[in-house]
Amino acid sequence: MNPVLLCDLDGVLVDSAHAIDRVYRDWARRHGLDEELVVTTAQGRPSRAVVRACAPSLDVDAERSAIDAAHIADQDGVVAIAGAAELLAGTPPERLAVVTSCSTPLARARFLAAGLAQPRVCITEEQVARGKPDPEGYVRAAAALGADPRACVVLEDAPAGVAAGLAAGMRVIGVLTSHIAAELGAAHAFVGDLTGVPVVAAGLVA
Repeated sequence: MNPVLLCDLDGVLVDSAHAIDRVYRDWARRHGLDEELVVTTAQGRPSRAVVRACAPSLDVDAERSAIDAAHIADQDGVVAIAGAAELLAGTPPERLAVVTSCSTPLARARFLAAGLAQPRVCITEEQVARGKPDPEGYVRAAAALGADPRACVVLEDAPAGVAAGLAAGMRVIGVLTSHIAAELGAAHAFVGDLTGVPVVAAGLVA
Protein backbone atom coordinates (compact mmCIF):
# COMPACT_ATOMS: atom_id res chain seq x y z
CA MET A 1 0.00 0.00 0.00
CA ASN A 2 1.27 3.47 -0.87
CA PRO A 3 1.11 5.58 2.30
CA VAL A 4 -0.35 9.04 2.65
CA LEU A 5 2.36 11.23 4.20
CA LEU A 6 1.36 13.87 6.74
CA CYS A 7 4.41 15.94 7.64
CA ASP A 8 5.14 18.38 10.41
CA LEU A 9 7.06 21.43 9.18
CA ASP A 10 9.59 22.73 11.72
CA GLY A 11 12.10 20.02 12.57
CA VAL A 12 10.79 17.67 9.88
CA LEU A 13 10.88 19.48 6.54
CA VAL A 14 12.89 22.51 7.66
CA ASP A 15 15.61 23.05 10.24
CA SER A 16 14.45 26.21 12.01
CA ALA A 17 15.60 25.31 15.52
CA HIS A 18 17.96 28.25 16.01
CA ALA A 19 15.45 30.79 14.73
CA ILE A 20 12.69 29.41 16.98
CA ASP A 21 15.03 29.38 19.96
CA ARG A 22 16.02 33.02 19.39
CA VAL A 23 12.42 34.22 19.13
CA TYR A 24 11.17 32.43 22.22
CA ARG A 25 14.16 33.35 24.36
CA ASP A 26 13.74 37.00 23.41
CA TRP A 27 10.03 36.83 24.23
CA ALA A 28 10.76 35.17 27.58
CA ARG A 29 13.32 37.79 28.54
CA ARG A 30 10.98 40.66 27.66
CA HIS A 31 8.35 39.27 30.01
CA GLY A 32 10.67 38.07 32.77
CA LEU A 33 9.88 34.41 32.13
CA ASP A 34 12.01 31.30 32.51
CA GLU A 35 13.71 30.92 29.12
CA GLU A 36 14.25 27.18 29.39
CA LEU A 37 10.64 26.56 30.37
CA VAL A 38 9.37 28.64 27.45
CA VAL A 39 11.65 26.94 24.91
CA THR A 40 10.72 23.46 26.18
CA THR A 41 7.00 24.26 26.23
CA ALA A 42 7.15 25.65 22.69
CA GLN A 43 8.38 22.43 21.09
CA GLY A 44 5.78 21.32 18.55
CA ARG A 45 3.06 23.59 19.93
CA PRO A 46 1.29 26.67 18.54
CA SER A 47 2.35 30.01 19.99
CA ARG A 48 -1.06 30.66 21.55
CA ALA A 49 -0.67 27.47 23.61
CA VAL A 50 2.80 28.60 24.70
CA VAL A 51 1.43 31.95 25.89
CA ARG A 52 -1.40 30.27 27.79
CA ALA A 53 0.99 27.82 29.45
CA CYS A 54 3.84 30.18 30.29
CA ALA A 55 2.18 33.58 30.72
CA PRO A 56 -1.57 33.15 31.27
CA SER A 57 -1.94 36.72 32.56
CA LEU A 58 -0.90 38.19 29.20
CA ASP A 59 -3.20 38.96 26.27
CA VAL A 60 -3.03 35.71 24.29
CA ASP A 61 -4.02 37.21 20.94
CA ALA A 62 -1.63 40.15 21.20
CA GLU A 63 1.30 37.99 22.28
CA ARG A 64 0.57 35.35 19.65
CA SER A 65 0.64 38.04 16.98
CA ALA A 66 3.91 39.46 18.31
CA ILE A 67 5.57 36.05 18.46
CA ASP A 68 4.35 35.17 14.98
CA ALA A 69 5.67 38.45 13.55
CA ALA A 70 9.05 37.80 15.18
CA HIS A 71 9.17 34.30 13.72
CA ILE A 72 8.33 35.57 10.23
CA ALA A 73 11.02 38.25 10.46
CA ASP A 74 13.74 35.84 11.61
CA GLN A 75 14.46 33.21 8.95
CA ASP A 76 18.22 33.38 9.45
CA GLY A 77 19.72 29.91 9.12
CA VAL A 78 16.46 28.19 8.14
CA VAL A 79 17.29 25.38 5.69
CA ALA A 80 15.66 22.24 4.32
CA ILE A 81 16.17 18.96 6.15
CA ALA A 82 18.12 16.42 4.07
CA GLY A 83 15.76 14.63 1.72
CA ALA A 84 12.88 17.11 2.16
CA ALA A 85 12.94 18.48 -1.38
CA GLU A 86 13.02 14.99 -2.87
CA LEU A 87 10.23 13.77 -0.60
CA LEU A 88 7.96 16.69 -1.51
CA ALA A 89 8.69 16.37 -5.23
CA GLY A 90 8.33 12.59 -5.28
CA THR A 91 5.05 12.25 -3.37
CA PRO A 92 1.83 12.74 -5.38
CA PRO A 93 -0.05 15.82 -4.12
CA GLU A 94 -3.15 13.73 -3.33
CA ARG A 95 -1.03 11.69 -0.88
CA LEU A 96 0.76 14.54 0.88
CA ALA A 97 -0.09 17.19 3.45
CA VAL A 98 1.67 19.35 6.01
CA VAL A 99 0.26 19.73 9.53
CA THR A 100 2.00 22.52 11.40
CA SER A 101 1.63 24.67 14.49
CA CYS A 102 2.75 27.62 12.36
CA SER A 103 0.35 30.27 11.14
CA THR A 104 -0.31 30.38 7.40
CA PRO A 105 2.04 33.37 6.83
CA LEU A 106 4.79 31.75 8.91
CA ALA A 107 4.48 28.42 7.11
CA ARG A 108 4.78 30.27 3.81
CA ALA A 109 7.89 32.08 5.07
CA ARG A 110 9.48 28.82 6.24
CA PHE A 111 8.95 27.10 2.88
CA LEU A 112 10.34 30.13 1.06
CA ALA A 113 13.41 30.41 3.29
CA ALA A 114 14.19 26.71 2.87
CA GLY A 115 13.59 26.76 -0.89
CA LEU A 116 10.84 24.14 -0.70
CA ALA A 117 7.55 23.89 -2.57
CA GLN A 118 4.54 24.10 -0.25
CA PRO A 119 2.10 21.19 -0.69
CA ARG A 120 -1.46 21.87 -1.79
CA VAL A 121 -2.85 20.77 1.59
CA CYS A 122 -1.26 22.60 4.50
CA ILE A 123 -3.12 22.59 7.82
CA THR A 124 -1.98 25.58 9.89
CA GLU A 125 -2.89 26.81 13.36
CA GLU A 126 -5.75 29.00 12.09
CA GLN A 127 -7.54 25.91 10.77
CA VAL A 128 -7.81 24.04 14.06
CA ALA A 129 -9.42 24.80 17.40
CA ARG A 130 -6.95 22.62 19.30
CA GLY A 131 -3.25 22.36 18.52
CA LYS A 132 -0.91 19.42 19.02
CA PRO A 133 -0.93 17.12 20.99
CA ASP A 134 -4.61 17.13 20.04
CA PRO A 135 -5.12 15.03 16.86
CA GLU A 136 -7.42 17.58 15.16
CA GLY A 137 -4.83 18.80 12.67
CA TYR A 138 -3.98 15.30 11.46
CA VAL A 139 -7.63 14.29 11.30
CA ARG A 140 -8.37 17.38 9.18
CA ALA A 141 -5.44 16.66 6.86
CA ALA A 142 -6.59 13.09 6.25
CA ALA A 143 -10.12 14.30 5.56
CA ALA A 144 -8.85 16.96 3.14
CA LEU A 145 -7.07 14.22 1.18
CA GLY A 146 -9.97 11.78 1.44
CA ALA A 147 -7.62 9.34 3.17
CA ASP A 148 -8.28 6.60 5.69
CA PRO A 149 -6.25 7.38 8.86
CA ARG A 150 -4.96 3.80 8.76
CA ALA A 151 -3.26 4.58 5.44
CA CYS A 152 -1.57 7.69 6.83
CA VAL A 153 1.98 7.96 8.11
CA VAL A 154 2.86 10.97 10.22
CA LEU A 155 6.38 12.45 10.26
CA GLU A 156 7.09 14.22 13.56
CA ASP A 157 10.09 15.39 15.55
CA ALA A 158 8.47 16.45 18.85
CA PRO A 159 6.58 14.53 21.56
CA ALA A 160 3.45 16.67 21.14
CA GLY A 161 3.31 15.86 17.43
CA VAL A 162 3.94 12.16 17.95
CA ALA A 163 1.10 12.10 20.47
CA ALA A 164 -1.19 13.89 17.98
CA GLY A 165 -0.47 11.41 15.20
CA LEU A 166 -1.01 8.41 17.45
CA ALA A 167 -4.27 9.86 18.79
CA ALA A 168 -5.45 10.23 15.19
CA GLY A 169 -5.00 6.48 14.72
CA MET A 170 -2.04 6.83 12.36
CA ARG A 171 1.42 5.32 12.11
CA VAL A 172 4.16 7.69 13.21
CA ILE A 173 7.79 8.04 12.15
CA GLY A 174 9.93 9.96 14.61
CA VAL A 175 12.41 12.25 12.84
CA LEU A 176 15.41 12.56 15.14
CA THR A 177 16.32 16.19 14.53
CA SER A 178 15.28 17.75 17.85
CA HIS A 179 14.73 14.78 20.19
CA ILE A 180 16.28 11.38 20.78
CA ALA A 181 14.32 8.20 20.16
CA ALA A 182 13.69 7.65 23.87
CA GLU A 183 11.78 10.95 23.96
CA LEU A 184 9.67 9.86 20.99
CA GLY A 185 9.34 6.32 22.26
CA ALA A 186 5.74 5.79 21.16
CA ALA A 187 6.60 6.29 17.47
CA HIS A 188 6.51 3.20 15.26
CA ALA A 189 9.86 3.87 13.55
CA PHE A 190 12.68 6.41 13.55
CA VAL A 191 14.81 8.16 10.92
CA GLY A 192 17.64 10.65 11.14
CA ASP A 193 16.45 12.68 8.15
CA LEU A 194 14.01 12.25 5.28
CA THR A 195 16.16 10.39 2.78
CA GLY A 196 14.86 6.95 3.70
CA VAL A 197 11.29 7.86 4.60
CA PRO A 198 9.45 6.43 1.55
CA VAL A 199 10.74 2.90 2.22
CA VAL A 200 10.11 3.09 5.97
CA ALA A 201 6.62 4.55 5.50
CA ALA A 202 5.64 1.90 2.95
CA GLY A 203 6.62 -0.80 5.43
CA LEU A 204 4.43 0.67 8.15
CA VAL A 205 1.19 0.49 6.15
CA ALA A 206 1.88 -2.68 4.14
